[in-house]
Amino acid sequence: MNLPKYAYITDNDFQDYSFFSVGPKGWIKKSVVYKKIRDNPIIYNLAFGDEDADTGEISDTIISNNADSDIVLATVANTIHDFCDRYGNHYIFAMGSTPSPTRLYQMNISRLLDEISRDFEVSGVINGRQYKFQKNVNYDGFGCITNLR
Repeated sequence: MNLPKYAYITDNDFQDYSFFSVGPKGWIKKSVVYKKIRDNPIIYNLAFGDEDADTGEISDTIISNNADSDIVLATVANTIHDFCDRYGNHYIFAMGSTPSPTRLYQMNISRLLDEISRDFEVSGVINGRQYKFQKNVNYDGFGCITNLR
């Protein structure tokens, strides 16, 4: 993606990433975590959200409204590239913990679909079935695989 992105840090196994969103609400710590959920075919779940400073838990129900959603999305996409560079080009699945964040993800993917499609094949998931992502279709979750570079 050819969008500005934040610098991030990762742990030694390149499955946990964190960065700070910077905007009118201050510095907000964000986390991205990859966890294998299936072996054949290999599928990883992407968990993303604000990190609670006290518990370290990730919440995708907090709407930070820090006026940097494009930069945040580009940063998350960059972690996907980094993760796949180390683990292979596997299917990455994401969905919100409730319909509200899922809808927010969908709106951002739709808005930036042309840019995202340069790097990723994006799919929407409805009732466990995968479809090519289309705007104005409500999905339960989303998947992607990086385009071979």
